[in-house]
Amino acid sequence: VQLVESGGGLVQAGGSLRLSCAVSGSTFSSDVMGWYRQGPGKQRELVASTTSGSGSTNYADSVKGRFTISRDNAKKTMYLQMDSLKPEDTAVYYCHLINWRGYNYWGQGTQVTVSS
Repeated sequence: VQLVESGGGLVQAGGSLRLSCAVSGSTFSSDVMGWYRQGPGKQRELVASTTSGSGSTNYADSVKGRFTISRDNAKKTMYLQMDSLKPEDTAVYYCHLINWRGYNYWGQGTQVTVSS
């Protein structure tokens, strides 16, 4: 299973970015998917997740109303639309997958930097 993130970069505060996570080697439609981030000197934290089936979503309080997670099962791709970005959103963002066997997989990460 491979997860490849893209879409990170440098943006000014108040701006937007959309991250993508392309998945190969997994069924995807039955996988639980999520985005995590790790800021400088901080622990990795869950940003948002989406389940298989109903596709229900969950967000960290710090990003509610600003970030939107979505998935395209046909393209085996997950997205994170990030709006109204703040300097504290600066982090490496990781794509995460849990397959039907309960195995965990991570992407290599993509850097998001928000300047004030």
